[in-house]
Amino acid sequence: MTEASLHRHGHGPGHRHGHGHGHEHGGGRHKAGFGGALALGLALNLGFVAVEAAYGVIANSVALIADAGHNLGDALGLAIALTASILAQRRPSHRYTYGLRSSSILAALFNAIVLLITVGGIIVEAINRLVAPAPVASRTVMAVAAIGIVVNGASALLFQSGRHGDLNIRAAFQHMLADAGVSLGVVLAGAVILFTGWLWLDPAASLAIALVIVVGTWRLLRDAVNLALHGVPAGIDATAVRQHLDRLAGVVAVHDLHIWPMSTTETALTCHLVMPAGHPGDEMLTLLAHELQDRFGIDHATIQVETGDPDHPCKLVPDHVV
Repeated sequence: MTEASLHRHGHGPGHRHGHGHGHEHGGGRHKAGFGGALALGLALNLGFVAVEAAYGVIANSVALIADAGHNLGDALGLAIALTASILAQRRPSHRYTYGLRSSSILAALFNAIVLLITVGGIIVEAINRLVAPAPVASRTVMAVAAIGIVVNGASALLFQSGRHGDLNIRAAFQHMLADAGVSLGVVLAGAVILFTGWLWLDPAASLAIALVIVVGTWRLLRDAVNLALHGVPAGIDATAVRQHLDRLAGVVAVHDLHIWPMSTTETALTCHLVMPAGHPGDEMLTLLAHELQDRFGIDHATIQVETGDPDHPCKLVPDHVV
């Protein structure tokens, strides 16, 4: 939903208030349609985790077990993302006036933390195997990892179309695509072990898996923390937004400008516009709401207009005051 609201405050003897509201209902950009994809991806990954872990034990392959642990973390991430997707559709209430949209941010943050914990376990076990290499059933490892290429590749395709608009969907896509690549690496390592007998390649492949996870998860963690701290979402230039508002007809100053994420797909804005000429009208507000959404991806804008009365200055004029 996109909304622009105007509040003109004229502080005369009667402390008169005039209110105008411009509304645009475009339906938020939350990717509700990916609930089915998340559920299917979750089912595929849980099934593969069970197969991979069982054959990892049978083949005595720490690489397979490590990758099964990674895929279990991904499955948990998909489950959390699916739960958040469902919660995000809850209607606003008296207590949660924005609904539960921000649950998607918590899901992304939780997923990043869980994946980093998983990496720690993989690294420890891989180092132990480097110190004391053990025989590996290379053919079994290659067969199971080949299945992983298919499962993870198919899962990645489920999220390909939504990877640009939602942090959770992007995380799911990146993880599934990386997993397909990792499974390919395990297949190649198994082939080399089969022909050379180099047992150290199995734990080495595990460390390579850990490196892939760390790189992808660190970016996810960084973006999730930024959203959780109400940072300006990536892709929105706060300076450009301020300049756009400054250039509006009749606006002489902009202050108390805040831009923050309502969820992993929706952005909100509030600000004060000083317009000495008075009330700009609902038409201007509606047009501004469309402009903020089309140019900057800001879905929910609330704008307060002031006349700039020097005898009654706004207490939020300094940008550092919140």
